[in-house]
Amino acid sequence: MLSSDFTYDLPEELIAQYPPENRGGSRLLYLDGDENLSDSTFRRFPEYLKAGDLLVLNDTRVIPARLFSHKATGGKVEIMLERVLDNNVLLVQLRASKSPKPGTMLLLDEKTSFEVTGRQDSMFLLKYRGKEQLTDCLNRLGHMPLPPYISREDENEDRERYQTVFSDKPGAVAAPTAGLHFTQEILQQLEDSGVSNVRLTLHVGAGTFQPLRVDDIAEHKMHSEYMCVSDAVVERINQTKAAGGRIIAVGTTVVRSLETAARNGQLASYDGDTDIFIYPGFKFNVVDLLLTNFHLPKSTLLMLVCAFGGKEKIMNAYQHAIREKYRFYSYGDAMLINKSEA
Repeated sequence: MLSSDFTYDLPEELIAQYPPENRGGSRLLYLDGDENLSDSTFRRFPEYLKAGDLLVLNDTRVIPARLFSHKATGGKVEIMLERVLDNNVLLVQLRASKSPKPGTMLLLDEKTSFEVTGRQDSMFLLKYRGKEQLTDCLNRLGHMPLPPYISREDENEDRERYQTVFSDKPGAVAAPTAGLHFTQEILQQLEDSGVSNVRLTLHVGAGTFQPLRVDDIAEHKMHSEYMCVSDAVVERINQTKAAGGRIIAVGTTVVRSLETAARNGQLASYDGDTDIFIYPGFKFNVVDLLLTNFHLPKSTLLMLVCAFGGKEKIMNAYQHAIREKYRFYSYGDAMLINKSEA
């Protein structure tokens, strides 16, 4: 199976550069199990669920992970934080005219700097040398790490809108974008109709935007991300399934988390890294419906969605979305997909 099997042409004007005016104001494309498509709005999302279903949310919180620094010689270096390791050591991507060597100091202001201590594959290891807590430094000097296809600088509004209303645990450098559509009112409406929710954590890394660099997708090595599925989440999911309810994953990150935790065929709690790569042919053990945004061509996220909904059905749905001028990617519209049995 080739990466070129997962491509499509998207007019640039369909790439959403800003969120909708009101949270929850997106459109929703519904794909049932028989390839039937219906155009709707996200405010009608609760109508597609039924009492006894369980919504699974990712409660990760995006940190201001983009920093602008300079070397002592004056050369500018852009830092994109991938994840925080132990003892104020950071794993980062760096953008500079010349890659800095170990020992180089990257300066942000008079009280904040990072020391380059080494490399890890294509990324760099930095030691934080600031006079305040790292969290305070990021909040003060960091910028929201908008995806590369958003062709503008981050704005104050992004601090709130590139964050889900249920975000809780800081650590992501990209938002779990399917969750951006929810308001507290929609969550309450679901609860009132008998659809409750549970929360797990997967800290989305910048690697989620990396294109495949191989033609044969089976040769692709996924980046690792930290995730946690608790005993309480496992218990709620098992209770829901035993009672005949469905498990609705809000986003590909939730799918990756649950299917990692069920890799042995049975769902169990999990706390650690995952590098699971889901593409057509994968056997799903947990998820029944998937709410997700529209994804980049040749991306691992599109491959996951094709594995879940059926490749031909999903690619046809994308063509429908393009014809109907849906908004694509992180700040774009949503799609609700029934798992394909074919």
